[in-house]
Amino acid sequence: MEAFFRTHSYLVEHTNAPVRRGLMDEINWSDRMIGIKGTRGVGKTTFLLQYAKENFDVRDRKCLYVNMNNFYFQGRGIADFAGEFYKNGGKVLLIDQVFKETNWSKELRYCYDHYPELKIVFTGSSVMRLKEENPELNGIVKSYNLRGYSFREFLNLLTGNNFRPYTLDEILNDHERIIKQILPKVSPSKYFQDYLHHGFYPFFQENRNYSENLLKTMNMMTEVDILLIKQIELKYLTKIKKLFYLLAVNGPKAPNISQLANDIKTSRATVMNYVKYLADARLINLIYPAGQVFPKKPAKVMMHNSNLMYAIYPIKAEKQNVMETFFVNSLWKDHIVNEGGKDGVYLVDQNKYFRICDASKSNKIRIRPDVIYARYNTEVGKGNQIPLWLLGFLY
Repeated sequence: MEAFFRTHSYLVEHTNAPVRRGLMDEINWSDRMIGIKGTRGVGKTTFLLQYAKENFDVRDRKCLYVNMNNFYFQGRGIADFAGEFYKNGGKVLLIDQVFKETNWSKELRYCYDHYPELKIVFTGSSVMRLKEENPELNGIVKSYNLRGYSFREFLNLLTGNNFRPYTLDEILNDHERIIKQILPKVSPSKYFQDYLHHGFYPFFQENRNYSENLLKTMNMMTEVDILLIKQIELKYLTKIKKLFYLLAVNGPKAPNISQLANDIKTSRATVMNYVKYLADARLINLIYPAGQVFPKKPAKVMMHNSNLMYAIYPIKAEKQNVMETFFVNSLWKDHIVNEGGKDGVYLVDQNKYFRICDASKSNKIRIRPDVIYARYNTEVGKGNQIPLWLLGFLY
């Protein structure tokens, strides 16, 4: 136990979170069982350590961070370890990568039932289905998703500003005033392309080649998150990776499931399952017609964020596709995005049509009052024409 406290103290003291994540204020920290899911690389470990740093003195033994990567837990379960921590006055146990522990959900349930004064906050992969696949956690766990940096967070980090997030309604109704508060302090267009290329994952701040780091992270998502959590045999890994690559280079469009099945030599049903796993891993986004969901065939498959497009196949990263990917990724957190029936058009929350378009070509577009135009290559907007970058302030 002493070794864990020493590691905890070192990690907390050396944690530097240059951007305070908005999720920190969205979580109800009074709950006893909190699950934080997120794709690999979005900063879940830093998030846990930042919580400890904000709420406990580094020498306070009421809070402890542990990582299930530690081989110690191969011989000792979570419940046993938590029991000793609890017996010695522990109040908050932060468990990183909980899925690395066998029977983790049953162990957490035991802790919840037997240690009534203990709060457990754990992280896990976005591939995990906390309640659907772990019925013992139903009714006791509150689940949250940590995402990569928004454009707002990226901008705040690089410019030292502290711009707040806005709701979609605020942006649609008041974007001209909001922009007047932002533009005197910073020119978003100077940073927008950098964000699209390398701003979503916090590790862009590390002194390493970003694209190589992202490729390594993507491989870990498939090799560990999908195979381990979904219990898929290793021999099928190459099929999943090839499918992901084909979806990436085909661009955002309706997938030809039969052709993909032929290309990776498997059945249509298996292709659909793999597509769902890739979406759960936050490698792709699935866009459906309004009213339809999986297992229906999606109307469009896109990369989850624009950074992935540049890492996988940069020569195929066409600007319109990149901008549509940014749009879907920005709205995905709190809104339902469906296919809108025309190229570049999306239906949001089943009541708002958005068209993603190039402001420099807007003289070729007939502006309709019932459509919202999210325009790139501009910093300003007017009426139902808003600058696309401002949707990066939704979280």
